[in-house]
Amino acid sequence: MDNEKYCIGCGVKLQDSNMLYEGYVPDLSNDICSRCFKLRNYGDYQIATKSNDEYIDILKSVSETKDLVLYVIDLLNIEKDINVIRNYIKNRLILVLTKRDILPKSINDEKIKEYFSKLGLEYQDIITISANKNYNMDELLHLIKKYKSSKNVYVVGHTNVGKSTLINKMVQNYSEDEEKFQLTISPLPSTTLNKINIKLTDDITLIDTPGLVDRGNIANYVDFDMIKKINAKKEIKPDTFQVKCGQSLIIPDLFRMDYIEGEKNSFTFFVSNDLDITKKDINKTDALKDLTKRTIEVGYHQDIVINGLGFIKVVEKAVVDIYLENNVEVFVRDSLI
Repeated sequence: MDNEKYCIGCGVKLQDSNMLYEGYVPDLSNDICSRCFKLRNYGDYQIATKSNDEYIDILKSVSETKDLVLYVIDLLNIEKDINVIRNYIKNRLILVLTKRDILPKSINDEKIKEYFSKLGLEYQDIITISANKNYNMDELLHLIKKYKSSKNVYVVGHTNVGKSTLINKMVQNYSEDEEKFQLTISPLPSTTLNKINIKLTDDITLIDTPGLVDRGNIANYVDFDMIKKINAKKEIKPDTFQVKCGQSLIIPDLFRMDYIEGEKNSFTFFVSNDLDITKKDINKTDALKDLTKRTIEVGYHQDIVINGLGFIKVVEKAVVDIYLENNVEVFVRDSLI
């Protein structure tokens, strides 16, 4: 219907009949839903009720177009299989590796790109960016102009990878409109609920899409205060520990790793600077042993990835017991760094 309105913050259809349902506004003259208003102004987060099936349908509708897609990936929290996106989208892709400012400056961008080139994903180009630091944003705009097949350019990825932050920065940098459009952003899952069209220039319209909810992400199982601690806001200072069998590395309230087999080894944590890590003897603490235990075998120069928390670079072969909330995904990959 012509009189239908959608929230300019999250894309949900606005309605004034049910304050308990998504899209509620006390007055339909408003442009932003109550959920976004409370999140922006008070940090009050209300859980979204949409399922991944609805999000997948949106991605499939993108695949029916011939338009360019920006596939946004958080460098600190790379998905276990980035190729899953091809189950839903067949379009040409630019792989956008965001939050570059979070990884140490000493890491070479070309090495990062080389790592992704070996993962088997078909893409037209690849770029590392930081929206917060305005790093490589001009180059991203150049790539969009180079590869786009129409005015429409879709932005896709999992929740919390930084899609809305990226779009807001592009609007700030390049929008020809006097009134700057701002998407709602937060460190919480499922902030964007529907497609949102943002006219960047006369030749480019960015279309934000809801992120696929990753049920294995630790952010789904901790409270808001802990999410703020987990969410790295500035360049990580890696913590390296020399560990022998019989020792544990513990992040209070979240994570425990017991080193149960292997030679003396080096474990480097790439997690938020706001998280403390302590080393203990296994037999001298029962901390977090009530959490679910998984036994992980690690090869030479591999990473242990804790979904949503970060990763641990391991130098030598190792067998470790990891204690985490039951639903949080843990996996091993070749070292990113």
